[in-house]
Amino acid sequence: MPSRFVEMWRWQGTIDRKSYAIAGCSAFLLKFLLDKFVAFAVFGRSWFLWSYWQPLGPAARVNAIHPDTEMFVGALLVLALPFIWLGVTLTVQRLRDAGKPLWLVGFFFVPVINLLFFLLLCTMGSQSAPAQREAAPWPETRMLDRWIPRSAIGAATVSFVLTIAIGFLFTVFGTEVLRSYGWGLYVALPFCLGLFSVLVYSYHEPRSFSSCMTVAVGPIALLGGVLILVLIEGAICILMAAPFALALSALGGMLGYAIQAGYWLNKGTPAMLSIVFLFTPAFQSAEYWAKLQPETFEVRTAIEVNAPPQRVWSQVVAFAEIPPPTELLFRAGIAYPIRAEISGHGVGAVRHCVFSTGPFAEPIEVWDEPRLLKFGVTANPAPLNELSPYGNIQPPHLHGYFVSKQGQFLLTALPGDRTRLEGTTWYQHTMWPATYWHLWSDYIIHKIHLRVLEHIREEVEEKPRA
Repeated sequence: MPSRFVEMWRWQGTIDRKSYAIAGCSAFLLKFLLDKFVAFAVFGRSWFLWSYWQPLGPAARVNAIHPDTEMFVGALLVLALPFIWLGVTLTVQRLRDAGKPLWLVGFFFVPVINLLFFLLLCTMGSQSAPAQREAAPWPETRMLDRWIPRSAIGAATVSFVLTIAIGFLFTVFGTEVLRSYGWGLYVALPFCLGLFSVLVYSYHEPRSFSSCMTVAVGPIALLGGVLILVLIEGAICILMAAPFALALSALGGMLGYAIQAGYWLNKGTPAMLSIVFLFTPAFQSAEYWAKLQPETFEVRTAIEVNAPPQRVWSQVVAFAEIPPPTELLFRAGIAYPIRAEISGHGVGAVRHCVFSTGPFAEPIEVWDEPRLLKFGVTANPAPLNELSPYGNIQPPHLHGYFVSKQGQFLLTALPGDRTRLEGTTWYQHTMWPATYWHLWSDYIIHKIHLRVLEHIREEVEEKPRA
């Protein structure tokens, strides 16, 4: 009995439909009880069977997780990892026992379909199949035998070309067709491409870890260059996405290395080459149809000014042109403020903050002179001018994917006729994963705040007292 338990966690071997059903149902029941215990005892949350479809409640969005739920989500993911491994190994063994190609294990990761897939495997009888067929990483292995060279350099070249081509197609599909800068584009795609590239590279023979990692990461880096060359993206966004994409492609490459090493150690190990074609488009399409709602982020920046609030107020409402920026961030193309103008006085007036890419329209909502100026935002210019060898390009993410919602200036009187001047911006973006991208956007907005606030301080402190 203990040996059979250990065997269930391995890629090798077979399992009949009865044992597969018992093991699968038992594992699910154990996982449910563990999740329920952790949810209730550790986080004070309720947990039911239908919670797996809505783990954070019906109003939550997977792309906009509130900070107080991040630990809960992280705990669920950690708990899920061993069960995912067990589910995949059991499914591989069941497919082998049923005489079916092991690449079908990719359906294990497709929501809803995986439930039907499990039921089907529980009804299929045992059937032998040739070892070459059951271990096949791809349904049409003869075609790949001809297309993939046996030499390391030739296989690496084909791996690079295929990976870049597939990555390009899915990027265009996500950004130009679905117009979704989501988890499918930034998480699923680089991970699957890293896995895919290694499995193509090691198709004919085992490869070293270092060469596998080069093949996993290299095409992703080159893909970024291709996207710049064909006007799909600019250099700034590619550079911001690079750390996340390269890390995930390396992770996928590590999995690919483990799979190919086990495959050549034992021919019965599956290579799951087709997961990139199953998982990535399914993820992208699910995001598109779900119409995920963005979270609103808040950025606050404050400085002290050697002047009373009454003198600072006039510069807050409208300030003169700021000298050209010296910061590399703004010189590289990120939009920066130039001047502020206002039409009218009091609530209902419209302030225009002119940026390098165009003006923000800011109708005044609170005019509490000289303490608080609060405004909405009804027009947003592009957040940056993309760096590109072709000059001005307009990728979809420049329009409607970063939106400023509100802003305010808060003036607090300090002893000695001094003022604490605080600027706040509330904004949304639909670039996922939000936790990663809002680190960039928070930093950029903070630098924009400092450019305005420091200019106001210079203007007020250098202006002679009346």
